[in-house]
Amino acid sequence: MSKSIYDFEVENQAGEQVSLEQYRGKVLLIVNTASKCGFTPQYDGLQALYKQYQASGFEVLGFPCNQFRQQEPASNQEISEFCSLNFGVKFPMFSKIDVNGDNTAPLYKKLKDDAPGLLGSKGIKWNFTKFLINKEGKVLRRYGSVVKPEKLSPDIEQEMAY
Repeated sequence: MSKSIYDFEVENQAGEQVSLEQYRGKVLLIVNTASKCGFTPQYDGLQALYKQYQASGFEVLGFPCNQFRQQEPASNQEISEFCSLNFGVKFPMFSKIDVNGDNTAPLYKKLKDDAPGLLGSKGIKWNFTKFLINKEGKVLRRYGSVVKPEKLSPDIEQEMAY
């Protein structure tokens, strides 16, 4: 039997293990992020979605990644400060991870297996790839970097309605 999204533990920016079980029953948007990327302004849109839907059971989970042209070279502390100061990010941000290759975080293996990209490709192509997860922990859909967070509102609202 394949693992549920809730079976995974991830590391928060303080280095503590956090079970995704705490997000059971919520609609999730999981995003690999970077601070020095052309898509970095999407932090604004992600924070806007979080602010709009969080009270109704929605969470954005950010996972910094330095695998794409080293666009996230900072430490977890520096990333946290950057996101807070520049974009007012209040949603949970986690420790830096790999989303591709031999050291892919187990959570990202699951996301890529459950929602392959274009033509069935598994690899994450760039920063700010987004995965929508329903209240039961099922990975519903992958959105590429070019899809702006505000375009996800109809899909989020549809899942919140269930």
